[in-house]
Amino acid sequence: MIPGLLPLIIFILADEIWGTTIGLIVALALGIAEFFYVWWKQKKIDKFILADTGLLLILGSVSLISDNDLFFKLKPALIQIIFLVIVGVAAFGNPQFLIRMGGRYMGEMGQINAQGEQMMQKMLRRVFILITLHTGLVIYAALYMSKEAWGFISGGLFYILIGVYFATEVLSKKLKKKNLPSEEWFPLVDTEGKVIGQAPRSECHSGPGKLHPVVHLHVINNSGELLLQLRSSTKDLLPGKWDTAVGGHIGIGESVDQGLRRETMEEIGLIDFMPSLLQRYIWETKRESELVFSFICKHDGPFKLDPVELDDLRFWTKKEIDANIGKGVLTPVFENEYHWISKHLK
Repeated sequence: MIPGLLPLIIFILADEIWGTTIGLIVALALGIAEFFYVWWKQKKIDKFILADTGLLLILGSVSLISDNDLFFKLKPALIQIIFLVIVGVAAFGNPQFLIRMGGRYMGEMGQINAQGEQMMQKMLRRVFILITLHTGLVIYAALYMSKEAWGFISGGLFYILIGVYFATEVLSKKLKKKNLPSEEWFPLVDTEGKVIGQAPRSECHSGPGKLHPVVHLHVINNSGELLLQLRSSTKDLLPGKWDTAVGGHIGIGESVDQGLRRETMEEIGLIDFMPSLLQRYIWETKRESELVFSFICKHDGPFKLDPVELDDLRFWTKKEIDANIGKGVLTPVFENEYHWISKHLK
């Protein structure tokens, strides 16, 4: 947020140090220089720069014309109201407005994905509420309280509130992570599979939104039959259903191939196999959002099932699978992938 509001912030700082007149001159000089630099560099007129510079001109002119004690006291609130308008548009409307403002200073670092937008909006809404409350206090202090009380509320109290808020956020995240020392963590990815963060299993499985990568492996034998696993009856999700031969989450720091080979070895004891990518797609339910990397390979075994994860493991003919589609015997995700692999079966 700060880079996109740089000219306004420069005005506020210069105003505090040298006064309104010098602050306005410095900020306008920055805005004009920035406008011509972008025009020379990119051969285009940047509307954001014009908006910034116009805002500075209006704010500074009002400050000079209305040079009285009450306006002086209300000026911090007026500046915060401008911030609130900008933050409010991003927090409750379109976050791309603020992202584009920051993007012209940050380049590629200013790009953000859909999950990042959601996280940013959540933070901005809290900041919006906090600044709104403080703005109300500043106005009240300007009208009804002493200059000393107003000075503390409009200055020191603001920084204390912001500091307490961010300290609370950091402490909350640390305590949350400390209370989950043994919980498995998953990487969070964008739709292309690029890692953008990480989160504990409980958060990834608490609803859609946190996209995390998983691998599936379909194993076909030389007779054209498909290997399926019977999910353990103790599992919290889809117990006792027949599913793809291998399915599991990619771990922190693992590549797709590493995750696939680890899960395959752990679940069915297979080490030597040659997988081919069948499909990559997003699978979303009320429980989670997964980026699925589905593979296929040929193998006749032998296999060694994991008794904790699987209750059974056997090959199915195409006729058997077709007869059980839509009857609750097979998992929904397997039935979703079946039309891609059925053509490989005899």
